[in-house]
Amino acid sequence: MELTLNEKKLLVALGPVGSADAADLADLMETRREAVVQYANLAGERGLVDVEKRVSRRYTPTEEGQAYIGKGLPERQVLESFGETIPMRDLQSHPLAKIAIGWMRKKNWIAIKDGVVQKTGTTAPGPDEVAFARASESGSVEDGVGVADLIKRGLVQEEETVAYTVSITSFGRQLLAGGLDLQEEVGTLTRDQILSGAWKNLPLRRYDVTKLPKRAYPGKVHPYQRIIDEMRRILFDMGFEEMAGGIVQSSFWNFDALFQPQDHPAREMQDTFFLGERWPLPKGFERVRDMHEHGGETSSTGWGGAWSAAKAEQCVLRTHTTSLSIQHLAEHPKPPVKAFCIGRVYRREAIDPTHLAEFEQLEGIVMDEDVNFRHLLGFLKEFYGKMGFEKVRFRPGYFPYTEPSVEPEVYVEGLGWVELGGSGIFRQEVTAPFGIDYPVLAWGLGISRVAMLRLGLRDLRQLYKSDVEWVRETPTYGGRR
Repeated sequence: MELTLNEKKLLVALGPVGSADAADLADLMETRREAVVQYANLAGERGLVDVEKRVSRRYTPTEEGQAYIGKGLPERQVLESFGETIPMRDLQSHPLAKIAIGWMRKKNWIAIKDGVVQKTGTTAPGPDEVAFARASESGSVEDGVGVADLIKRGLVQEEETVAYTVSITSFGRQLLAGGLDLQEEVGTLTRDQILSGAWKNLPLRRYDVTKLPKRAYPGKVHPYQRIIDEMRRILFDMGFEEMAGGIVQSSFWNFDALFQPQDHPAREMQDTFFLGERWPLPKGFERVRDMHEHGGETSSTGWGGAWSAAKAEQCVLRTHTTSLSIQHLAEHPKPPVKAFCIGRVYRREAIDPTHLAEFEQLEGIVMDEDVNFRHLLGFLKEFYGKMGFEKVRFRPGYFPYTEPSVEPEVYVEGLGWVELGGSGIFRQEVTAPFGIDYPVLAWGLGISRVAMLRLGLRDLRQLYKSDVEWVRETPTYGGRR
């Protein structure tokens, strides 16, 4: 059996002792502990040694936990700071009150009635206090009752220690007894050795070409970012320019300019993040006001009622990137216009596997003479086709600011037809106040939904997690599918 020099040295080091810790073997062999583990695993595959891996965990106080050492947990400190009763107002003045009051109530140490805090008399130390006391005395504590609570509170942190014990087998002893040649091997040849032919007589290190090399993890763009970059590149190739804008928008641009009524449900607090700031209305806002109230100079009757300038001035975190589209059109009312935006939007959603409070949206607009609904369908089919979705169909839809409106769907194996956004032609009530006399094709889609389909995910939150293993294992596609 051909052994490497390092395997031979490992057997020689183990001969007198039979079994030893990898750290001790590293000292004997004058190398690193990690190197010994590597040699041992290689020798273990040949049956020369046995390698036992032991993982131990201990828990040490965090920075916050350090502040409580010798004093006790916050609830204990606050409990001992007053007698049998104390007014809640006085108790709240304690520096640790915000942390402690909730825990004292949870542990049933106190009762609060009519603004007065009273001790219940059941204040024996719980498992978390006992565990924290042990950690305070020794600097760490082993896993046990009460430790989980301290971890959840951020008072202790886990430290993992991995140890390896290497033991020589009977087969290894047989080889060792037969004698081992410890002559140094040559692993790298010089130019002179090759030219002179000296390499023929050198003790060359043997290599096993069947062994897989150590896996390397090079730098890598996040899979979600790759999809966003791919979309951007496709739209550039289709002749679009990119537009951008701030995430804070006035309600005027986010809602009113898009002919969304001021009493629309989407403008309620439960659906939109409203901010305290107010922005002045742009020049010419009266035309948007008139459009809402009576249809302005068009044949529309508007929404009726009184339009509120104060409501339009209120700022929000943009709920869609369409607010940027209408501003771009207001600045460029003459054709041709062909622009897109990829940006983050914000909505008050309950977070679950398919909904987030913030996500990326792609927005596209095309304005030109004689463009029509068929052009819109053509743009969408071309874009989705370049994204790898071969089957695309459309079904009628409704959106407050487009008419006609359509919802594109793509076919995904195993899922069937999946809706991927909304589109249509901007209504005259949207374009007329800004002097736009030509048709405007518009569409938007949630990029995260496309990413889920492309990456085979079932949970939208995976796109935003700091999961290094997932990033490493997700294939890098060299271009469009």
